[in-house]
Amino acid sequence: MYTAICAIALAIVHLFSGKLRFLDYTPRSRWLSFGSGVSVAYVFVHILPELSKAQQTLQNSLDTGFAFLEHHVYLVALAGLAVFYGLERFAKKSRQRNQKTGKGDVTSSEVFWIHIASFAVYNALIGYLLVHREESGIKSLLFFSFAMALHFVVNDNGLRENHKQVYDRLGRWLLAAAIVVGWVIGTVTEIHQAAIAVLFGFLAGGVVLNVLKEELPEERESRFWAFAVGTISYAILLLAF
Repeated sequence: MYTAICAIALAIVHLFSGKLRFLDYTPRSRWLSFGSGVSVAYVFVHILPELSKAQQTLQNSLDTGFAFLEHHVYLVALAGLAVFYGLERFAKKSRQRNQKTGKGDVTSSEVFWIHIASFAVYNALIGYLLVHREESGIKSLLFFSFAMALHFVVNDNGLRENHKQVYDRLGRWLLAAAIVVGWVIGTVTEIHQAAIAVLFGFLAGGVVLNVLKEELPEERESRFWAFAVGTISYAILLLAF
């Protein structure tokens, strides 16, 4: 029941974060920077230490053909980072091409569908991990859900910038539905703990890249102190509880 409520709440974030118009201005809203800080803190304080513990699980589960993963679960996190970096560059190049040809500062329809399909898988993974997390319990669920909710607000802002009206018309609905689909799959299936560790690794890489691509570009005029406050305060909460 609790995971269902969290899945619905995360879907609602996608549907209504666009109504928060105060997030759209430059310099970057301090709330977006704060949310980015919270997301990164969750990855580094909670997910990555859990991945370290999961290496033993991988070692005991994988056959010799995949033994190289026993000490390199972070390769999966690196893969997540690389995949989403490639997607972001793909979208930027598409916008630049359309600008040069007078089609507006927006991606092509082909790039939109590739981008949305990739983030739908990403969201479905998050929905799945609401049910199957490295650490069970309501406390873990709430910390995970809160971090992902703020992360979705940050993601929505970037996706809306790349895809404009088509994201509000269609994209956000597909991403919201993907969370619920992932949750449903999680309630009817159960996979090995080693596979959950791999999924969390990929998620960690994706979160780090999606946060940094929004915070680092100079034109964002990001709010460092808001980012730092989000990082430090959420890290303290995670360590305290």
